[in-house]
Amino acid sequence: MGKPKIRFKGFTVDWEQRKLGDVAEYRRGSFPQPYGNKEWYDGEGAMPFVQVADVTDEMNLVVNTKQKISKLAQPMSVYADKNTVLVTLQGSIGRVAITQYGVFVDRTVLIFEKYKEKIDYIFGAYIIKKKFIEEARKAPGGTIKTITKEVLSDFDLMLPDYKEQMKIGRYFQNLDHLITLHQRKCDETKKLKKYMLQKMFPQNGMKVPEIRFEGFTVDWEQRKLGDVFQEYSEKNHPEFQVLTIIQGGGTVLREESDRNLQYDKLSLSGYKMVCENDFIVHLRSFEGGLEKSNHNGLISPAYHTFHGDNIDSRFYYSYFRSYEFIKHKLVPHVYGIRDGRSIDIDGMKTIKIPYTSCDEQKKIGDYIESLDTLITLHQRKCDELVKIKKYMLQNMFV
Repeated sequence: MGKPKIRFKGFTVDWEQRKLGDVAEYRRGSFPQPYGNKEWYDGEGAMPFVQVADVTDEMNLVVNTKQKISKLAQPMSVYADKNTVLVTLQGSIGRVAITQYGVFVDRTVLIFEKYKEKIDYIFGAYIIKKKFIEEARKAPGGTIKTITKEVLSDFDLMLPDYKEQMKIGRYFQNLDHLITLHQRKCDETKKLKKYMLQKMFPQNGMKVPEIRFEGFTVDWEQRKLGDVFQEYSEKNHPEFQVLTIIQGGGTVLREESDRNLQYDKLSLSGYKMVCENDFIVHLRSFEGGLEKSNHNGLISPAYHTFHGDNIDSRFYYSYFRSYEFIKHKLVPHVYGIRDGRSIDIDGMKTIKIPYTSCDEQKKIGDYIESLDTLITLHQRKCDELVKIKKYMLQNMFV
């Protein structure tokens, strides 16, 4: 008997403790026979086939299948209807999903065929998931190595009445839908950005891009990086704060960073000043090694700083992080192996980079920034919802 910390209005009755084996019937799926024969996959009349790898998402309990099983194999395989709860029994044991449509199921996945009493299938999925999380915490190393049917049957579950189950199940289902929506929007916007960056810069020796804002007709140029950007080195600016450089994220104030990076405050006079929107080049190359500063501040003297007149840094930051620049143009000027790779700064200055008017750069920079804002918005919303869901999972169950 017990009550959760957070509860929907109108529900006051204690939850009851039950054994999973007393309230649910379940069985394993099956291997197609003969297992591995290509004739048993795809083809006319093929149906979705769930394997352990399909049940991957810790936060969203809906399963998506990649494999299909042929009509030939279906009579000897185990079928699960839409809205059936599945649990993985191999690999990461205890991942839980709900089928979106009728599927055939691999032997490494457990199928909750039916409940012996009235239990909401969505609530059932969440309470089973929560139970496996609890069991994993108790297991050595935080991972369940194996699970038998007998052990599973002995799992203790706390159950409210059916109406409260429905309320809780639909609440978490709506959270999952919102998480999926924002994650999908985030992913779609990232794909759009990648596509547009390919089309808004000239490709394969072309003098103009495929997609261009109205009013711009002049051919683009190719100029040496060292002619567009000038390297500078200014020290003795103790009035500025020290910056931390984040891969793919520019800079943050070191005092606000979650990285525990120590530095000697007495040596700040030897640190280099970098201005907001100027570029920092890492001698150690990862994903190009160039970052844009988001602040006026100080950086290690091991870095190189570059400033450009009459340029839009947002325009060039996108280009410097492009596949074309990193994998083709910068590669000849990177030496060393693995984590020891370094950039030849003098060689980098000779790289030919695209150049167009500052007005066109600004138009493209504005557009890219708008996409980045959308990506950040959806990702932040997704992260917030995941935190809410985690908190509510801890407090809406006994």
